[in-house]
Amino acid sequence: MDKIYLKDIEIFANHGVFQEEKTLGQKFILSVELSLDIKEAATTCDLTKSVHYGELCHKIIEVFQEESLDLIESAVNKVANFILDNYSMVKGVKVLLKKPWAPIGRHLDYAAVEINRERHFAYIAMGSNMGNKEENLKNAMKKIEEVNGIKISKVSSFIVTEPWGNENQEEFLNGAIKVETYLTPRELMSELLRIEHELGRVREIKWGPRIIDLDIVLYDDIVSNDEFVILPHPLMHLRDFVLKPLNEIAPYALHPLKNKRVFELLD
Repeated sequence: MDKIYLKDIEIFANHGVFQEEKTLGQKFILSVELSLDIKEAATTCDLTKSVHYGELCHKIIEVFQEESLDLIESAVNKVANFILDNYSMVKGVKVLLKKPWAPIGRHLDYAAVEINRERHFAYIAMGSNMGNKEENLKNAMKKIEEVNGIKISKVSSFIVTEPWGNENQEEFLNGAIKVETYLTPRELMSELLRIEHELGRVREIKWGPRIIDLDIVLYDDIVSNDEFVILPHPLMHLRDFVLKPLNEIAPYALHPLKNKRVFELLD
């Protein structure tokens, strides 16, 4: 992956835990490393195919100075999120923040924090079999789009399916979406559970009726045994109601354990 660097930008700001830091302010030194593909810009001399780093530099300063934060960890996270939210061609960003005047009562060159954030792709299966099912799915997508760090890039059609696991209930309406996100799998799952709760889901009967169901079925090619969000979804390859809408938007997505494409799993 190609890189663009902004190294050692000096910024005066009012971040810090102590009141003196918030009142008097101090110097910070910030560096940014962008990962992106700049081949088209390099061959065409078209700036719109790259990142205008002069413009970005000024915007970073504005973002960094717009509010006082207790922790430099929060400040670098805010800068990284701003870049990924506003520059779609950037696939990953590293932010290094140095605090040369850190008030710790000892001589040092600087205290510093460095973070890395990357853009990821995830597929989410959706289902509803209570109330206005289509409206439930659309409301879920609207709430997903409102989450900072998530952008829906593909949406399947909605299909009617028979209930699975517990057959004594209404038919489901199912769909699938592809999202771009810089949230971790756990962060993404937490947001989906929050949205389910806000839309009125109550977990009483396993595989029972639900106003909304949101599951991460694939996240990049990650394989995880984290019980909070097992990846890939352990039952996705057994469920037509997951594979059919997923096949519509991502037939060539690869199941990292089965080593099969979605269309092969569906067949």
